[in-house]
Amino acid sequence: MIKRVHHIGIAVKSLDEATAMYQNGLGLQVSKVTASEKDGVKIAFLPTDEAELELLEPVSPTSSIARFLETRGEGIHHIALEVDNIEAHLRQLEAAGAVLIDKTPRQGADGLVAFVHPKSMKGVLVELVQREPDTAAHQ
Repeated sequence: MIKRVHHIGIAVKSLDEATAMYQNGLGLQVSKVTASEKDGVKIAFLPTDEAELELLEPVSPTSSIARFLETRGEGIHHIALEVDNIEAHLRQLEAAGAVLIDKTPRQGADGLVAFVHPKSMKGVLVELVQREPDTAAHQ
């Protein structure tokens, strides 16, 4: 079952500039800033009541976020949906003909994650998130 929109990932050139706008313009607060060397990205989490915004700044010119910014510019990169059983959703998507970027879940910031190719989701990169039972969201 899809539980909720977990977060919206937004690719930005400058985390400092972007967080300042979201803080000063919308009154959102940064709950956490982290980096993923493996993904070549620095991430700021800004919670709202129902979900959070995830601002993504590339720290490596070869990262997927750097490539996204090069071709599409700043903006929404992906939508993450929280699910109760990520393995079952991946099987269901594959049976429906979806192209999976991650055929098996991998560890993410808030539990297990897997991405579905945007070609299968009408141009939207979808991330599935299955939170670990003992972890709270960054909210």
